[in-house]
Amino acid sequence: MNTSPIPNSELPAPSPKPFLWSVKREIWENKSIYIAPLIVSGVILLGALISAGHLPQRRQAAMMLDEAHRSIAIELPYNIAAGMIVITAFIVGLFYCLDALYGERRERSILFWKSLPVSDVTTVLSKMSIPVLVLPPIVFVVVVVTQFLMLLISSAVLMPSGLASTSWANFNLLQQSVISFYSLIIIALWHAPIYGWALLMSGIARRATFLWAVMPPLALAAFEKITFNTSYVWSLVKNRLLGAGDAAFDLHHTISIDSLSQLTPGRFFATPGLWIGLVFAAAFVIGAIRLRRYRGPL
Repeated sequence: MNTSPIPNSELPAPSPKPFLWSVKREIWENKSIYIAPLIVSGVILLGALISAGHLPQRRQAAMMLDEAHRSIAIELPYNIAAGMIVITAFIVGLFYCLDALYGERRERSILFWKSLPVSDVTTVLSKMSIPVLVLPPIVFVVVVVTQFLMLLISSAVLMPSGLASTSWANFNLLQQSVISFYSLIIIALWHAPIYGWALLMSGIARRATFLWAVMPPLALAAFEKITFNTSYVWSLVKNRLLGAGDAAFDLHHTISIDSLSQLTPGRFFATPGLWIGLVFAAAFVIGAIRLRRYRGPL
């Protein structure tokens, strides 16, 4: 039996991970993916510090309300903070997709990237993964840390008045973190066709990618309204932008989500609109792959 060590030259080379490295490249080259949510978080925390002087009076007024309205009043700043960060992430993801294929053609870097042993499928899927797979966990961490720091600020300000415990009693950070995590998954899946459409327009447009992305649906909606006096196209666009919550949550005629029992993942994943949207997202990505394969620099 030969027990001599195998020379290094005969050892199998580690298998390359082109998709993983492509995703890392996108993160390295697009720092706004995490910088923009952090900037918004910093602005929110600065605003919380500036307005902290009026917090004891507002909290005393909130404590005079009934239990349901009290919780809503205390949770409102934290929900607004989460909403602002999520909206920022959506805008970042949208403009990232609009520039993903257009930017490399404009800068002519597509010639270099195509010379590497990375397929167009891998490249386009790595770009699509940024708003769908990478942004949600980044936003989740930023939201949770921001809300935790807001709780610390409120507790420190309210401690002299003996109301410090009201923040933690009326805002369950662990429960809200679960709701935030669930919400971000829902939003990413629901907005997937929007990101796919933006990616496709990024491969088509020679300039003004934003106009290429927004003008076709707007023109179609205007044509439908003028010709048939109906608004099906506009309703479809509006539902794709804002309609995820109707299926994902049981709102009970309220906009507040303060209980895990309000989460309805079964109903959401049984919604035909979700799967139809994902089919369109896949079609847009396939179109973007074919465009990148045959289109050269601008």
